Amino acid sequence: MSVIRVSPLAHNQCDCMFENLRVVELASVLAGPSVGQFFAELGAEVIKIENLKSGGDITRTWKIAGEKSGDLSAYFCSCNWGKKSVAVDLSSYRGREIVQRLAFKSDVVIASYKPGDAEKLGVAFNQLRTNNKQLIYGQITGYGSDNDRVGYDAVIQAEAGFMDLNGEKDGPPTKMPVALIDILAGHQLKVGLLLALLKRERTGEGSSVEVSLIQTAVASLANQATNWLTTGKLPARKGSAHPNIAPYGDSFVMNDGKKILLAIGSDRQFEDLMEVLGIGHESLGDKFLTNQQRVENRIPLNRLLEERMAKLDSNIFLEKANNKKIPAGVIQNLKEVFEMKEAEELLLKHNGIIGVRNFVGKDSSNRLSVNSLLPPPHFGEHTEEVLRALS
Repeated sequence: MSVIRVSPLAHNQCDCMFENLRVVELASVLAGPSVGQFFAELGAEVIKIENLKSGGDITRTWKIAGEKSGDLSAYFCSCNWGKKSVAVDLSSYRGREIVQRLAFKSDVVIASYKPGDAEKLGVAFNQLRTNNKQLIYGQITGYGSDNDRVGYDAVIQAEAGFMDLNGEKDGPPTKMPVALIDILAGHQLKVGLLLALLKRERTGEGSSVEVSLIQTAVASLANQATNWLTTGKLPARKGSAHPNIAPYGDSFVMNDGKKILLAIGSDRQFEDLMEVLGIGHESLGDKFLTNQQRVENRIPLNRLLEERMAKLDSNIFLEKANNKKIPAGVIQNLKEVFEMKEAEELLLKHNGIIGVRNFVGKDSSNRLSVNSLLPPPHFGEHTEEVLRALS
């Protein structure tokens, strides 16, 4: 079988990047499917294999109160654009044969099975690559290939320290409102698969890439991890406040009732903020001159900022802040978010179905991918079409 070449950026259209690339998705929920949509957005043919017995991806049934959307729940539509759905019974010989034949004619397989399950179903890397040595296999697990625990984002957030870090100072540990570890694991797998594609372009050899949710989470602790590893001090919950910078993440109510969040990252930005707020050196004293001083004196600093910012309307303050390149913004709800030009550019729409792009990179003309995507598929919608093409 010859290597399927990844198309170059012809005519400055990044949507052609994965033209002629075929991806088989043996994954469900969010992490794996988000990777499948990424490839679809960039031009790949993505075939989503769904369990004929169970009714497919479980997120088809994950609906908010009052949602009536058949098998296309809002959750499912968050990460399944651009795909073809094929419903098969992998516990049957016929179902396994279909997937094996698809893998023979494909470039990438994305899977999210517990360790051992893929082998039982006949769809593990070593089983599928028998007749396709150039196959690239991306696997997402909860805890790695040697631990068969079920991996769910909320539990990983708890075990990896995110919940202990998140929340108000005197409040309980708090889960983040999106499955962020799933999303981050998807990004990790994308990088691994892209490297595997590069390796195949150079050597003609396929390979397997594995990403676990738990290691993704730990790797994403960033400065909170090194704060602990360096000082031996356990981080305490601080609400939105940053442990290393002040005022950063702190929010203040303006005269018009809106809340402004500040993200002051340098002494120069702080000096400019003081100028905008009309706070002179005599009011500051010597407690807030450096970031270290501001971190140590966060409480009196915030009292001063609360008093001054409450006297200004948000639009007046933001105009002055933007002119001086001071990082600040209004805390917005999702209605306000999707009224922003930057958010509107990411919307995917088809006959009343709406979603958000996975890939936001722009090409050299500062243009987002314009690849025309299929809408999220109904369960088994493309089974006959795909099987006909296999025969």
